[in-house]
Amino acid sequence: MKVADLIGAARAASLRIATAESCTGGLVAAAITDVAGASDVFERGFVTYSNAAKVEMLAVRPQTLARDGAVSEAVAVEMAEGALAHSAANLAVAVTGIAGPGGSVHEPEGRVCFALARKGAATRAETREFGALGRAGVRKAATRHALALLAASIGV
Repeated sequence: MKVADLIGAARAASLRIATAESCTGGLVAAAITDVAGASDVFERGFVTYSNAAKVEMLAVRPQTLARDGAVSEAVAVEMAEGALAHSAANLAVAVTGIAGPGGSVHEPEGRVCFALARKGAATRAETREFGALGRAGVRKAATRHALALLAASIGV
């Protein structure tokens, strides 16, 4: 999937995109804005690496963070929905995970949770286990997957 195709499809569908990123640190937004014409569809990106940033910028509930942890589908959903609520976008993707090195039994390296929120539709979430690809590898795989989720949601 080419990012230019994602941008073209979003433009044709009159969609505006926002990103809410933790472990990818803005790589999804960078991949979109690397393509000429992205300003037609890219509304904004939130890099919420810390839990405080997730709460302050995206209205992730502290209770959700305490109950489920930052690397959870519940937090990814609140991040994606928060990105919609705090922007003029009508489509948002969220990414939160453990890029490594290391991890824990409960949150192993390579576990990344994603959510896709679209105005007027139910928010979807999923978890991918990319494995111990190394920090750069996990971030790259998570970025590709987030872009693929956006593309699939608009039929690319």
